[in-house]
Amino acid sequence: MKTKLYLLAIILLPMVSMAQFIEVNYNDGDQKLIGLAAVPKTSLQDKPGILILPAWMGIDDHAKDSATQLSDLGYITFVADIYGVGNKPTNYQEAGKQAGFYKKNITDYHRRIQLALDELVKKGANPDKIVVIGYCFGGTGAVEAARTNMKVNGIVSFHGGLGKDETRKVETINPRVLVLHGADDPYVPKAEIDAFQSEMRTAKADWEMIYYANAVHAFTEVGAGNDNSKGAAYNEKAAKRSWIAMLEFLKQVL
Repeated sequence: MKTKLYLLAIILLPMVSMAQFIEVNYNDGDQKLIGLAAVPKTSLQDKPGILILPAWMGIDDHAKDSATQLSDLGYITFVADIYGVGNKPTNYQEAGKQAGFYKKNITDYHRRIQLALDELVKKGANPDKIVVIGYCFGGTGAVEAARTNMKVNGIVSFHGGLGKDETRKVETINPRVLVLHGADDPYVPKAEIDAFQSEMRTAKADWEMIYYANAVHAFTEVGAGNDNSKGAAYNEKAAKRSWIAMLEFLKQVL
């Protein structure tokens, strides 16, 4: 009886994360950047790495939670600092301005992503076993990593923007692409989705797009509330299902 109670107690105890973040200082010219690395004590075979691109508020709890969970599964993770020290938004207006700058000056965004990838490899990730994931603005960045054929096996975009400058040439896309999308997301219009899917076909990409019912923008963000009428809201089912879809994707491409 005591043994049964002991085992039951173990099952009911909350899981304690083994991940510990390390602040990583790096630079883009004169701009100081501070990313977060989590290296598991026991990595998966071949030491696969996951680069995490945060949403428009910069490095936040959601990005760190994702890094923690993935590190606990044996992945080496790195949360990218896109904006740099001294530039973290304090409100949505500032976030929109910052994210808008990088969407307009897309090569600057590409460079910040690549610098973060370099840091992920420096922390021990196998350069031949890397996936980029991103949320919202970071989801846009993940798609851009595929568009520019960064040296990654695949990308996962959670409720990210899919548009791009129409004057940009469509190149063949090598990384595998997974887009996890809220079926009722008002911030990604049908025309943008149609253009994206046409681009993927032209680029001969290995891509898939999963829609989640009753989900709007930011459906993985607990802090977004639950009011779909605002256009951005948490959806527990979509959040859990999209996470499972990502984990399956990681197994396949890594």
